[in-house]
Amino acid sequence: MSNMGDYDYLIIGNSAGAVGCIEGLRSVDKNGTVALVAEEDYHVYSRALIPYYLGGQITRDKLYYRSLDFYDRARVSVINGHRAVKIDSTVRVVELDNGSRLGYGKLLLATGGKPIYPPIPGLDKQNVFSFHSMSDVLGIEKELAAVQSAVVLGGGVIGLMAAEVLHKRGINVHVLELAERLLAPVVDATTSHLVEGALQKAGVTLYLKNTIDQVHGTERVESVTLKDGRNIPCDLLIVGVGVAPRVELAQGTDMEVNRGIVVDKRMQTAVPGIFACGDCASTYNFVTGAGQNLPLWPNAYLGGRIAGFNMAGMERAFVQGTAMNAMHFFDVNIINAGINVTGANSRDALGVIQEYEKDTQTYRKFILSEEGHIKGFILVGQIARAGIFLNLMRRKIDVRAFQQDLFKKDFGYADLPEALRWKLLQDDVILGVV
Repeated sequence: MSNMGDYDYLIIGNSAGAVGCIEGLRSVDKNGTVALVAEEDYHVYSRALIPYYLGGQITRDKLYYRSLDFYDRARVSVINGHRAVKIDSTVRVVELDNGSRLGYGKLLLATGGKPIYPPIPGLDKQNVFSFHSMSDVLGIEKELAAVQSAVVLGGGVIGLMAAEVLHKRGINVHVLELAERLLAPVVDATTSHLVEGALQKAGVTLYLKNTIDQVHGTERVESVTLKDGRNIPCDLLIVGVGVAPRVELAQGTDMEVNRGIVVDKRMQTAVPGIFACGDCASTYNFVTGAGQNLPLWPNAYLGGRIAGFNMAGMERAFVQGTAMNAMHFFDVNIINAGINVTGANSRDALGVIQEYEKDTQTYRKFILSEEGHIKGFILVGQIARAGIFLNLMRRKIDVRAFQQDLFKKDFGYADLPEALRWKLLQDDVILGVV
């Protein structure tokens, strides 16, 4: 086994969390040695922009998350096309898939998530892709010109993003969802129905409480039979049922795993000197006060940045993270944050206030605690005021005195009682937010 050298800092993964870490630690430590292990052979790119690239809205160079000379300027040694397979935390060494070993002083795991493939035979054929990596993007792109009918397995965020892109490319799209409504774990029933209506209006065929029973074709998928017996011809199959945190490197160590790799507010795991962030980690959520997996791009970057500061010896804490999604499907804009406002758990909430306007297809819903604090909200259609609602939620402001005003189309700081308005604005000015 060859030893590839010792580094002060070692990062496993090459996405938002890795970039955040490099920018955080380099702002404190200009001279420490940094290496990064990347499984893919591509420069760091933004997964969030995949739909825009495939939809033809941006060029390939705009997919890159930082300029091509980013690592050179930050003096990072990049080891491309290799996977870390084992950590020996007692001697601070990481082993790669080719048997070589890297020593580290501090280690960041930013391994992200991996697409979940359900146990359906035939999902390994040539024209089956997830909607996750650069190799998916390039593979789908090669197929697009010849595709007439596409099946998207999964009616969650990833599946619907894929469906919209394919529909815009003039392809006949069929979306299969096992639950009784779209986006079931993410939004409530009212929001699901608004999205379902928009899909149907656009001409996308929706199959709820349904999935693939059989995949037909030899090298390539030619058609699929559904659980209810219907058959759909298919030139392209996208699997978008979800992403699982990649926690394999924590196995065999003293790191704790609870869905993601458990970290404290400094992003450190149970093993001193090893940090984790992004989709592979379970981070602190300021609304619930508990740890949870928050697979969101801004959380990954911020978590990486905070890990970087702490790895370089500057104490910083991650306290601003919460579950937040900003989505749009077929011109329906949605922002939700905080406690999940799905039908399943809003019954246990202490108070729910909501307003739905059929004419404008707008909807607002807030979950309030006994003290009148916003614990979660969902905005559909009118989303311009999300920032102020997030601020009220973050600061634990009692909104009961003006709760009806929350439904005003142009609700803003002017609608708050004067003393509270000045307090919030003064805090924001001090924080440099305004």
